[in-house]
Amino acid sequence: MMGVLERPVSPPVTLNSEQIARLRGWLLDQLSSDIAPSGPLAGDELRPRIAARLQQAYESAQVKLSPDVREALLRELLDELVGYGPIQSLLDDPTISEVMVNGPRRVFIERGGKVEATQVHFEDDNHVLRVIDRIVSPLGRRVDYDSPLVDARLPDGSRVNAVVAPVALDGPSITIRKFARKKPTVEDLIGYGSITPDMAEFLRACVIARLNIVISGGTGSGKTTLLNVLSNFIPEADRIVTIEDSAELKLSQINLVRLEAKPPNVEGKNAVTIRDLVRNALRMRPERIVVGEVRGGEALDMLQAMNTGHDGSLTTLHANSPRDAISRMETLALMAGLDLPQQVVREQIAAAVDLIVQQARLEDGSRKVTHITEVAGMEGNIVTLTDVFKFREEGRSPEGKVIGQMRPTGIRPLFGERLKAAGFDLKPEIFGASQSEILDPRNRRRR
Repeated sequence: MMGVLERPVSPPVTLNSEQIARLRGWLLDQLSSDIAPSGPLAGDELRPRIAARLQQAYESAQVKLSPDVREALLRELLDELVGYGPIQSLLDDPTISEVMVNGPRRVFIERGGKVEATQVHFEDDNHVLRVIDRIVSPLGRRVDYDSPLVDARLPDGSRVNAVVAPVALDGPSITIRKFARKKPTVEDLIGYGSITPDMAEFLRACVIARLNIVISGGTGSGKTTLLNVLSNFIPEADRIVTIEDSAELKLSQINLVRLEAKPPNVEGKNAVTIRDLVRNALRMRPERIVVGEVRGGEALDMLQAMNTGHDGSLTTLHANSPRDAISRMETLALMAGLDLPQQVVREQIAAAVDLIVQQARLEDGSRKVTHITEVAGMEGNIVTLTDVFKFREEGRSPEGKVIGQMRPTGIRPLFGERLKAAGFDLKPEIFGASQSEILDPRNRRRR
């Protein structure tokens, strides 16, 4: 121990930051070898052992550390041995929604919708690689020179993407989209200002009435959170099959089957894709199919499922507006490789999808539903869309917050009879008009 600290045994001394780092490294080596035979330990089990070893080190070397430094050193050791190293404190912070590691010396976070730099750093590239390995190994996945890309998840459901050399040029990269420990509820979304109570009531009616709903939005706009909330409106009696790349949905229903895609093995074989799972789900007697995100040829299989008796399905996709969502579904369906005419694909979309819910992250970092749009059918070769609710931006506050309101358009959707049949006779006020002012659905103007 003396060689590690390079300090005389007497009199007691105070260590500087460099010597504390060396002490930390020595303790990590000792403790790692100590706990290896007994297997992994939880932090609560390991804490007394580390605290005892620290005390022995202090006494044998006669070093002097303040209680705050001792506690910080103990916490760092725990993070390295049973956590995810330097970023563990960021993962523990409930105000942080995303952690981004751009190499060992540059770590960024997203808090309140805004990205900011941190003082957190790793020792070197190997330190980042050890943390990546700790994340992916329990899932049976690997990342190395031959397989430099990997998707994974943390035990709490947080989504992880890691990239290493030779693809990552400036050091290993980790991107962690944190998953809320508390299951989101519709009341939470109303409290955040993402939706209004009237919108929540309308969406609940649509889910229970078995409408097919697509949630579209950009990266980080809150699509998965909204999908979680809407999925929990599904009645307990329905059999649900969820399909995801990385399991993030937290549904409370009992008759639930959760499926997760499998990446290829080291030989590039035996992958199980989202499309494979969608096809297989049709053989599992599902009453609801919930796909975490469609991003390929599975879009066509999803549309066919919606058109062949699997009403009430939900999914998400990347798009910047409801109209863009239609175009993206066309593109994804054509990726199935069946060489279908574009008109046939559009007809499939118009017949399958009932509602598009557009989610957006605004410039101030807030996340809101900006459109709730009905897919009303076809006019010629164009899919007809009608906004039922729409967010209208009105300006900025002195603090830079976006000011605006989510307002109904005054038009009732054509599927209103389906809502009534399901037991929902929504008040005219929800749609922004009195009974006498509601437009006749047969004569209304569409866009």
